[in-house]
Amino acid sequence: MSETLADISIPPQFPDHTQLPESDGTFVKNFQEHPQSIIITDSIIQTLQKKHPDGQFCIGQDCGIYWRETEPPEKGTVAPDWFYVPDVPPRLAGKIRRSYVLWREYIPPLIAIELASGNGDEERDKTPLTGLQEGEKPGKFWVYERIIRVPYYAIYEVNNDKLEVYHLVDFAYQKMQPNERGHYPIAPLGVELGLWQGSYLNNPTQLWLRWWDLDGNLLLVGKEEAKLQKLRAEQAELKAAKLAERLRAMGIDPNDDI
Repeated sequence: MSETLADISIPPQFPDHTQLPESDGTFVKNFQEHPQSIIITDSIIQTLQKKHPDGQFCIGQDCGIYWRETEPPEKGTVAPDWFYVPDVPPRLAGKIRRSYVLWREYIPPLIAIELASGNGDEERDKTPLTGLQEGEKPGKFWVYERIIRVPYYAIYEVNNDKLEVYHLVDFAYQKMQPNERGHYPIAPLGVELGLWQGSYLNNPTQLWLRWWDLDGNLLLVGKEEAKLQKLRAEQAELKAAKLAERLRAMGIDPNDDI
């Protein structure tokens, strides 16, 4: 009995996120990398939810972005420590994303962040695809700028407390200058990116990469927001108690209806 086209399972022309490795095989570079990624996400999630009331956005943390089909697949990927993509579903066909496959979704991340353990040479590598030897990969900077075309690219040298942000202008990255607060405005998000000194989770006081609004107000993580609400409630109770005391001193019962 001869087979028909309907009987033959034809694989897709290009693999999707379920068929590709979820990591580029590199190790986490330092102990600060994980909590740093968490604080970046935790403090901006409310802003993103307001910007996308339909929930159509995704955040990647040390997750591969596939920009070219290669063998092995890892040669055609970069894995930013943190990135945000607007207007795409957070899940695909009900499944958690394993990676972000550019040739299937077409929308590049709006911002990619690299947390450099060294002096940032790897993150500033502009080696192009042409002329590479077998097994070599092009530089991260070149891939973000020329292939994926990420509008904003941030490099934070963790050990040197140094932050650089690049903006894609006329198809090339221009190094941004900080504003008067030492922050870098990310205009499409309505936020600023900068360094904040403090303690987070069980880490000692140090510099952390964080977000502010365009008026210079720090975007709070969940625990900070809860503490602020508690403080406001306590202040309101104290204010009400002082007012009641003044009324009693004037011979007025604060519990009487006016």
